[in-house]
Amino acid sequence: MAPAQLRLSELSVIINNVLKDAFRSTSFWVIADVTNHTFKAASNYHYFELVEKDSTTNNILAKFSAKAWGVGARQIENFERITERKFTNDIQVLVNVTVDYHPTFGLQLQVNSIDLAFTLGAIERHRLATLEKLVAENPAHIQKVNEEYSTRNKKLPLNHVLQNIAVISSRASAGLQDFKHTLLANPFRYTFTVDEYFTEVQGELNAGALRDTLIEVYNTGIAYDAVVITRGGGAQTDFLIFDNYLVGQAIARFPIPIITGIGHQKNTTIADLMAHTATKTPTKAAEFIVAHNRAFEQALLIMQKSILLKAQQAFSISYQQLAVLKANLIHTTRNILDVNKSAVANLSAKLLSGPLITISNKRNDLQNLAGNLKTFNILYLKNQQSNLDHYTSLVKLVSPINTLKRGFAIVKHNDKIINNASTIAAGDNISIILADKEIDATVTLKKDYHGNEYNL
Repeated sequence: MAPAQLRLSELSVIINNVLKDAFRSTSFWVIADVTNHTFKAASNYHYFELVEKDSTTNNILAKFSAKAWGVGARQIENFERITERKFTNDIQVLVNVTVDYHPTFGLQLQVNSIDLAFTLGAIERHRLATLEKLVAENPAHIQKVNEEYSTRNKKLPLNHVLQNIAVISSRASAGLQDFKHTLLANPFRYTFTVDEYFTEVQGELNAGALRDTLIEVYNTGIAYDAVVITRGGGAQTDFLIFDNYLVGQAIARFPIPIITGIGHQKNTTIADLMAHTATKTPTKAAEFIVAHNRAFEQALLIMQKSILLKAQQAFSISYQQLAVLKANLIHTTRNILDVNKSAVANLSAKLLSGPLITISNKRNDLQNLAGNLKTFNILYLKNQQSNLDHYTSLVKLVSPINTLKRGFAIVKHNDKIINNASTIAAGDNISIILADKEIDATVTLKKDYHGNEYNL
């Protein structure tokens, strides 16, 4: 007897009926990883695979095609809104599914609901594991102190004025435009230089490119005051790039202060924890820079006011001291004048009462002196006359006329009396003056003379 034959469609109906009977009105909560995800925006359909992998070998232990339509699609939208993560490949989910069979597409799992707490927990566990790895593998640049993270970048001092800024953002980012508008149109008219470095800032697969852009900024050698990482203008669903190990490591080790403004409104990313300063949005990042510069300006203004106040206080103190000195000087001067006035009055009294006595005493002195002068005047005059006669005799004795009369002569050369022959040479004309004659002569010979003949 020939075996029963079935068309494939008939077998498909049998399988469908068996599955319906087996899984009718039954749903299952299953843990699986999402792979091969595609989304049809026009129909709001999600197609993907749910797989389970061996934790040791990473081999696939089970795999099912899956879909999410209608309620399931709305559950995915809710998942993305609450978790701020895209429903995409390589995330682990806990989903409620029903078994569905289609003659053409085969066995599929229909997603009805997603356990958000499970997915958030898985994401948080992965995030914490990444943080632990960063601390363990980068001890010189990342430390955990209590519940806070200390990084090399956090420890960098901010310049008093942040003016030369590098911005890392996607080329079409609306957040970049918000940042630049807030920064450059600031109400204090501060000026800035903003250099733009473009890269993708969504999708964990772009983490390497973001890290390379940071390296590019460093390799320019430009002395930036700060590097700002912005993200904005897109969906609030894919921040996994900012929880990536490579990005966190690069930010923590970067030698220029990094300010993040990536638009994550609810949670803090690893990039935020590693950066010098974390802000929620690009606009907030710009406001932080403006506020930082404003704080420095206000500190200068306060210092200026303090200097002016201290100068005024010093002037006031000096003015008061001068006033005290002036008062003391006036008081001291008056005292001195009073004392001297008394002294002058006493002296005046003495002058008024003492002149007659003084004059009488001086008159007696003059009379005594006059008597002495009369007594000694004749003797003094006689002594002086005797001295005068003696000096007259001496003068006459040494008079040149008397000397000439004793046989001596005066010799003149060039109308000058000479007392030695050092200036006279043979042939010179000389004058010889005697007691009664003057003789002009010419020197024919000059010789040494010992002088002993007339030496007395």
